[in-house]
Amino acid sequence: MTLLLPLGLAALAAWLLPLLIHLARRHPYTPLDFAALRWLRAQIRPRQRIRFDDWPLLLVRLLLLAALAVLLARPALTGPAPVTSAWTVVAPGLDAMALRGTRADGNWHWLAPGFPPIEQAPAASAAALPSLLRELDAQLPAGTALTVHVPDPLPGLDGARLQLSREVQWRPQPLPAAPARTAAALPQLRVHGEASRTAQHWLGAVQRAWGVQAPLAALGAGTLPEQGEVGVWSRTDALPAHWQAWLAEGGSVLTAAQPAAGARIALRSADGTPLLWQQRVGQGRLLSLPGEWNASNPALRDAGLPRALLLAVQAPLPPQLADARDHAPQTTALPAPTPPLRETTPWLLLVIVLLFALERWMASSARRRASA
Repeated sequence: MTLLLPLGLAALAAWLLPLLIHLARRHPYTPLDFAALRWLRAQIRPRQRIRFDDWPLLLVRLLLLAALAVLLARPALTGPAPVTSAWTVVAPGLDAMALRGTRADGNWHWLAPGFPPIEQAPAASAAALPSLLRELDAQLPAGTALTVHVPDPLPGLDGARLQLSREVQWRPQPLPAAPARTAAALPQLRVHGEASRTAQHWLGAVQRAWGVQAPLAALGAGTLPEQGEVGVWSRTDALPAHWQAWLAEGGSVLTAAQPAAGARIALRSADGTPLLWQQRVGQGRLLSLPGEWNASNPALRDAGLPRALLLAVQAPLPPQLADARDHAPQTTALPAPTPPLRETTPWLLLVIVLLFALERWMASSARRRASA
């Protein structure tokens, strides 16, 4: 039992009210003088004791006030913590059924959006494993045991050591070595249809400097570049939503917008002025060549820009694979578990109604007796 508003017990001071009422309404005793007693010497009258009339009625009224005070204090019952079942999550790409085997203990789910059971196929998603683990940790009740099967090496790291609010049974699963990468073909630029003639002329010159003899290709409205091509967004505003999704899934985009915080400088001028920035967005890369793409842009007059663009496009993305055994989640300070509370307000209201009905019945009976 706990009180959510202990100050409500201050209403118990109202107990003085029925006590004073019962003291003030005691039955009066009227003295009668007898002629034969007037000649007797007056004696000291004995001290009268405090005596309450109708003490059962007084008790009911005190109980009614006490119930009201307890109602204001909002008592609640605390019970044991709910029983939690263990969870086991498996990263997509692993053989979850083989990992579980014939065991039926625990809840086996995919480490994917929505955390579907392993009997269902997980939906394709570019969400990183650390962000999914943080989401699952926030959803599970405190005290739930969690086992995580991840591939080794571990993809999708976001630069910060993973921290969860519970201890995790970390189970890295080795993956076969990836085949050697072949030499990348020369990329081709695909520019959106709103690029100016000056920007298109400069982009065509950059593509010819790479050794691509095909003419500069334009994109139709609502279309996206193909795999291996470089999308060009010559405007200075933000990328549309479908371009951002394509970029996060592994595309490469060259834009005229300002670089975001954390972007790495890929090219400087002879005097050290930054001209070209690159950054990783999801599984893709974003190249920023800010400003209008015309003769006033000093970056377009730099002789090293075509080569820097080609290197930035063909260079492998910064590695995000790491030894899964070295990146087990760290356990942060666990908050004290809060037991479930069950308020007793409905029961107290029922008791108050019954006490009030009893008090009214007893008060009317006391008046009938006094009038008789």
